[in-house]
Amino acid sequence: MTGEDKKSTTKRQVPAVTRALAILRFLARSNEPVGVNPIARELGLIPSTCLHILRVLEDEGLVEFDSNLKRYTIGIGILPLARAALQRNTFSTLIQPKLSQMSEKFGVTGIATQLSEPGQMVVVALSQSNIPFRLQVDLGSRFPALISATGRLFAAFNEQDETELATRFKKLTWDHPPSLEQWRAEVETARTRGYAVDQGSYISGVTVVAVPVFGSDNKMNRSIVAIGISERLKDKEIPKLVKAMTSIREDIENMQIDTGR
Repeated sequence: MTGEDKKSTTKRQVPAVTRALAILRFLARSNEPVGVNPIARELGLIPSTCLHILRVLEDEGLVEFDSNLKRYTIGIGILPLARAALQRNTFSTLIQPKLSQMSEKFGVTGIATQLSEPGQMVVVALSQSNIPFRLQVDLGSRFPALISATGRLFAAFNEQDETELATRFKKLTWDHPPSLEQWRAEVETARTRGYAVDQGSYISGVTVVAVPVFGSDNKMNRSIVAIGISERLKDKEIPKLVKAMTSIREDIENMQIDTGR
């Protein structure tokens, strides 16, 4: 095979991989099994092409097929891959014990998030509080990058087209949605402060505090987040919490430098 043949073959293979990943991500977001035609329609695929890819993914255990419903769901074969990714994620490994300390001290649920795909953040580390009421969050949970406190930071520290931001903002789901103007103002506040707070907008009665973590390109690709009941997490506690979260970020940065990672 010549160099040109190899180059051509590689190009032909890329769309198939892209489509397979799009199907997996779509099924991961779906709360119920989905048929071939709705998947194809949502992703702009030819149904026969979509079916072929689904069958290959099914053979590999990455999707499951319900023969009675004629619908597909994400498969458990994805779990070993996800587990291996988390185990090899230096950030999640280093931050886990520090999240536990923060949760115990402040009575909050602590999570660490990482940008996993365009427009999505995924929970890579988690520590629940010891108070009776806890917000249910799971490792691997995903949410839009622009939502809640983390979203304000993502908009503040990553260059993005303003028109696209407005379009994506309109698709977000909040319990008490802010106006676009209000949200933009809060993004500017987050940029100035270096942290963001969502008090009941995303989830009624819940306060979310987030601190950005930056990559080597100086863009925010991770965050440290504290989630608490608003009645317990008063305004006067937030500066103390932010200080602790900032200290965690600095410790993680130093440990990554020390280990050469």
